[in-house]
Amino acid sequence: MYRLNLLCLKGVILFMGIMDIFAQIEKERKTAGKPEWLIVGLGNPGLVYEKTRHNAGFMTMEYLAQQEHIEINKLKFKSYYADLTLAGKRCLVIKPQTYMNNSGEAVVQAMQFYKIDISHVIVVFDDISLAAGKLRIRRKGSAGGHNGIKSIIELTGSEEFARIKLGVGQKPNKNMNLADWVLSKFTEQELEAMQKSCADACEALKLMLNDNTEKAMNLYNA
Repeated sequence: MYRLNLLCLKGVILFMGIMDIFAQIEKERKTAGKPEWLIVGLGNPGLVYEKTRHNAGFMTMEYLAQQEHIEINKLKFKSYYADLTLAGKRCLVIKPQTYMNNSGEAVVQAMQFYKIDISHVIVVFDDISLAAGKLRIRRKGSAGGHNGIKSIIELTGSEEFARIKLGVGQKPNKNMNLADWVLSKFTEQELEAMQKSCADACEALKLMLNDNTEKAMNLYNA
């Protein structure tokens, strides 16, 4: 009886090992090939710009990385990047290190390398017309005064890419310099609101990757 139980135990261990191998093969199969989507979070590199309004895109990518248990730390395409499967879609996530005004350089390099069409690009960035914690999702559009988006449009030659705008609050007074405002730090209260908008943006991303942009807009647009 003891020998029989021992054989059964060995059989279970062997079976579990085989199942682990199959699970690993399936995981590798799902991530085989090249990324079909490019997700871009805009911001400025460096500690001095952390938790500033212009870095809302970076903040969202960092939230996504935390939720998906990955690190966006590989360097290529003038960006820090990560490759992951999100909502069943293979995605390249990048944080351009070009500084905001030259974001298009990183986007074009990644698109060309993986031959990703502009229709499969989603850009996440800050919007000063919305309060902190609010979102606005668009299928396409002009730069609207945002230098990062302007750079992407100029270098890709297209406005036909989806975007998720995160509200970062309006200038406290009309005489304040715009650059000073977008490079200012969030307050603690605003950071709490931004945490929610980063979470909402990540959920919206999952919908958009599966052609449910309309649903994302209905759910999350301010």
